[in-house]
Amino acid sequence: MKNKTLNILITNDDGYEAKGIKVLARMMSKFGNVRVIAPKRHQSGMGMAVSLGIKRLSYKELGIVDGCRWSYLDATPASCVKFGITFPDPLPDIVVSGINHGSNAATAACYSGTLGAAQEAALNKIPAIGVSIDNLSKDADFSGVEKYFPEIFQTLLEQSRDSHFGVYYNVNFPNTPNNIKGIRTGHMGLGRWVREFASWDPEVLKEAGFSPEQFDPSFLPPLEEGEEPYMMVGDFVDYDNAPGADHHLNRDGYISVTAHNIVTVDEPETMKLMKDSSLNKDF
Repeated sequence: MKNKTLNILITNDDGYEAKGIKVLARMMSKFGNVRVIAPKRHQSGMGMAVSLGIKRLSYKELGIVDGCRWSYLDATPASCVKFGITFPDPLPDIVVSGINHGSNAATAACYSGTLGAAQEAALNKIPAIGVSIDNLSKDADFSGVEKYFPEIFQTLLEQSRDSHFGVYYNVNFPNTPNNIKGIRTGHMGLGRWVREFASWDPEVLKEAGFSPEQFDPSFLPPLEEGEEPYMMVGDFVDYDNAPGADHHLNRDGYISVTAHNIVTVDEPETMKLMKDSSLNKDF
């Protein structure tokens, strides 16, 4: 049942025109009052970066669509959340970021603009969920997300009311909308990317499900004399064989739900070693 008192702020890192955020807004409108403040331009990989005051930021109201209030801000996802908190109408009860076109499982979570928005909310003591699907295509099939995410949202909303400071949730869907085996709680899988730069090749992007033509022109500025074009690609090296690694859960056809925290201090192991070392003494 729709809760008229629940105020939901939605953002993403794919930009306000992405299919994923439109699907998410439609889903969330069943639970409360939805306000969308999304980046004007594609902002993948921005993490928790903010658009500082040396940059003029453009904000535009886009009107009411299917009962949701839409707008964009020419800024990072975290900045969109900051904007929604600075100019609340009213202050959001929860922030939901996504649906991201592409996985944010494993160490992709460290770079994700989708999760950067959730981190900004958590920093401000606002419950937050990032949701993604392992499909980079602009025409990704979100039917599995539409089927199963509402129940996940309700569960995490209830759980967040008892959570401690800094918690935010990372929900990743496998790219098997018609064959999802179930839901599993897990941990952030470990790994890294190697061979991360290659010469610019639009065909490689097309093979991944999207093409430069879908980007804003600012993504393809003209080259200056002497410049060589590169792009970030890379191969993932898996470090994690432990049960419950989120990227393995997705690989096996499960929705993964992981709890993260913005407090990144390594307690208790490393901090105990530091406290017992010569780093703690009087002069």
